[in-house]
Amino acid sequence: MKYSLLIGALLPVFLAGCMSASQHRQAVQDDTGEKVTVGTVQKEIHVGMSGAEVATVLGSPNIVSTDEERREVWIYDKVATDYVYSNSSGGVSALILGWGGAVAAAAAPSYRASSGAASQSQRTLTIIIKFDKEAKVRDFAYHTSKF
Repeated sequence: MKYSLLIGALLPVFLAGCMSASQHRQAVQDDTGEKVTVGTVQKEIHVGMSGAEVATVLGSPNIVSTDEERREVWIYDKVATDYVYSNSSGGVSALILGWGGAVAAAAAPSYRASSGAASQSQRTLTIIIKFDKEAKVRDFAYHTSKF
């Protein structure tokens, strides 16, 4: 009776270390970094900004080109690949004590389980900023995808 109470009390402690696949994915995914997003473009970029102000918000462009009227065009092309893999395993073995403290290890029941998750996705964000003759933003566009 005393041992069954002890095992009953310790079982939740052993099982608390097990995680589901969705918990693994949340534990290893890092969304805290500063990223260029559609929200950043919508909130921060506006017509009339200088190139220096755009660079402060978005950083350096990937491509700098000119249009047919020799006005500057900046292109930001961001691609991110997220690959996440995590797994865990755990188990519980019961220790059964017989008469006089003898251990019946061969007859001890045990439980083993494992879980894991793997995920891969890609995100793209393309931003095109067109400048006028005075080097101020005259127009901008963006496109994003996730697959």
